[in-house]
Amino acid sequence: MINSFNLDSLVRDNVKVLKPYSSARDEFEDFDTVDMVFLDANENPYANGVNRYPDPQQASVKSILAKQHKVNPNQMLLGNGSDEVLDLIFRAFCEPKVNNVITLPPTYGMYGVLANINAVENREVLLSTDFQPQIEKIFKAIDDNTKMIFLCSPNNPTGNSFSEESVTTLLEHFNGLIVIDEAYIDFSEKESWLKKIDQYPNLIITQTLSKAYGLAGIRLGICYASAEIIAVLNKIKPPYNVNELTQKRAVERLDDTDAIQSEITAIIKQRSALLKVLLDVKYVEKIYPTEANFILIKVDDANKRYDELIAKGIVIRNRTTQPLCDNCLRLTIGTEEENKKLIEALIA
Repeated sequence: MINSFNLDSLVRDNVKVLKPYSSARDEFEDFDTVDMVFLDANENPYANGVNRYPDPQQASVKSILAKQHKVNPNQMLLGNGSDEVLDLIFRAFCEPKVNNVITLPPTYGMYGVLANINAVENREVLLSTDFQPQIEKIFKAIDDNTKMIFLCSPNNPTGNSFSEESVTTLLEHFNGLIVIDEAYIDFSEKESWLKKIDQYPNLIITQTLSKAYGLAGIRLGICYASAEIIAVLNKIKPPYNVNELTQKRAVERLDDTDAIQSEITAIIKQRSALLKVLLDVKYVEKIYPTEANFILIKVDDANKRYDELIAKGIVIRNRTTQPLCDNCLRLTIGTEEENKKLIEALIA
């Protein structure tokens, strides 16, 4: 178990003393229902649905998420997509040109991009050939300036989840922050690590409404962590980072749990069907196990097959330039009709 984790030692010195921007609206916990005359923010007073600034703490969205996931609202932060959430984590804890983070390629490319934007060294430790963390190599890469390790599970672009043993080892023996990106967790049979945020003070989990919830267009990312970590992130987040239209659309969708589950079930069913068809595609050399809403396949010539599909109006992702993904293509699971078009293009 962690013996020396100290959150205060991880926070950047300038963030520790930072006095965050505060609006008058921050004083109201139930922003949507409060009966007040707002003359504080120099808004246009004539109502049209969006003439007022949005709730800076997104209380209505957090209330639903808190009930569904059995966490406290003070254990979550919402952002303009998961990318903003991840960027806030970098800015709160990583000193530019001093600290480093560890990522495990092949993985989501934005971790490395955000590291570069924030002038933070990105130490890459390749996954094993079966796409699992190489624990010994990770610990060899850690030094006194390592602040965070990023784990994407289920992983993008490989589709597999990391073993519970590996993740637990990192959580219990690394005194920095472990960030687990669970963008695809809803398509997996494995449990979210969200249930263990009270057990591990160094655990941060990011999720999104862009995948299973079908809300990629509204850009809403979620960060779950201890109340202490969330308090640090709240100090540096923009005051109105999640707009009113996004909040309203999120509430409507989150309340429709039957529709969400129905779509997840349909995607998983279509995933199974596509996996069976891929077995008979002559140029597919390997089909990787997946717990996401996509399938990674190895083909004879990724560039050739990608161009062929584009010519037939099918857009997929060519991942052949990624480590351990030579001649690999990533196929997102579409609707039944879209998947039929893909299958026709593959076997033609």
